[in-house]
Amino acid sequence: MIEKPLEWDLWTQHSHILGLDEAGRGPIAGPLVVAGCQFVSGYKNPEIDDSKKLSEKKREKLFAQIKDDASWFMILIVSEKEIDQKNIYRATQDAMVEIAKAAPSDYVLSDAMKLPGIETPYEPIVKGDSKSISIAAASILAKVTRDHIMAELDLMYPEYGFKKHKGYPTRAHLQALDTYGVLPCHRRSYGPVRRKCELTLF
Repeated sequence: MIEKPLEWDLWTQHSHILGLDEAGRGPIAGPLVVAGCQFVSGYKNPEIDDSKKLSEKKREKLFAQIKDDASWFMILIVSEKEIDQKNIYRATQDAMVEIAKAAPSDYVLSDAMKLPGIETPYEPIVKGDSKSISIAAASILAKVTRDHIMAELDLMYPEYGFKKHKGYPTRAHLQALDTYGVLPCHRRSYGPVRRKCELTLF
């Protein structure tokens, strides 16, 4: 539970506040998912919190509720190829900027990310998903969307265990990578995958 969301004070000056967050910067497989969420001024929901603090069951419930309650939301899926081309920081930043430019907002809160090029006033908030209800909601939208994608990849490649580790470089994932090789969903710019690709060239 976020005791006093930042929005409570900000809504006195800004009616349309957008929160931005992402899921999937650390994994070596699967896409990055970036989301933006906006609620009407004064919106309250004590169950919304940083997605990492919530159970899967609670996230799934809130995922549906947030989409119903939000005055506006947007979810972008950034491919592994784009991540490899840009680097993960730039890919995250570009997606957040795209959402911020599309949103009907007059103030933007990001989870510690600078947003160059947007005209709307914004504020990067360190650990924003535990301070802002809009960022926390965006974190849930991004996390649940990405988990669904990883569950689909698990069905396609059951030997890799994607549903369990979500593409993070766990011991089991690295062992699967070593045994079965690199998949199209692996990020080739990330160390373990890059090294595996280099080894296959010799």
